[in-house]
Amino acid sequence: MGGLALPAAAQQKQPAAAPNAISPDDALKRIMDGNRRYVANATRSKDFSAGRAARAAAQYPIAAVLSCADSRVVPELIFDQGPGDLFIIRGAGNFVDNDGLASLEYGVKFLGTPLIMVLGHSGCGAVTEAVKVVEEKLALPGHLAGLVDAIKPAVLMAKKAKAKNLIDEAIADNVRYNVRKLQKAKPIINGFVRSGKVKVIGGVYDIATDKVTLL
Repeated sequence: MGGLALPAAAQQKQPAAAPNAISPDDALKRIMDGNRRYVANATRSKDFSAGRAARAAAQYPIAAVLSCADSRVVPELIFDQGPGDLFIIRGAGNFVDNDGLASLEYGVKFLGTPLIMVLGHSGCGAVTEAVKVVEEKLALPGHLAGLVDAIKPAVLMAKKAKAKNLIDEAIADNVRYNVRKLQKAKPIINGFVRSGKVKVIGGVYDIATDKVTLL
């Protein structure tokens, strides 16, 4: 049985002058500058028809974002970036599972993405439910139990720290926990992190202010 073939573009080495051939710090500056523009309601006007031919040929994202599936969290808007600029993996609770890890490995290995951000957000429903399960011993239906199990380590860390606001602290700890998990993820991401070619960072997006705070 044949294996899954990667796209031809993915099998080729990135050109030396790839648009995303920048340092992790430069990539971070670009997206955080974009967030400042978004907060100030001064986003760049975009002609989405421009660059269509180039995007059809290849993609060169400057950052990968592991984001919550919450409909209010839209990374391209939050960081004022256009099509092709961000490689986004979404799921309720913004935690790393095997599928998400494989996607991030693809972004780093084959797309040359220099930055990974784990992006939590205020009022996260998945984290809130995980807190309720831990505090109130609730049982959730369907596959939700697996989602809660993935977030539970962050809730337990927040409880151990005796946080004043358990949910807010668990949201932040969930980001930190998954940043550490990605930094250690072998065999691909860990190697790029150790070489300095990739940086893994965390942030929390405040829905009320639109500001991203780095952790």
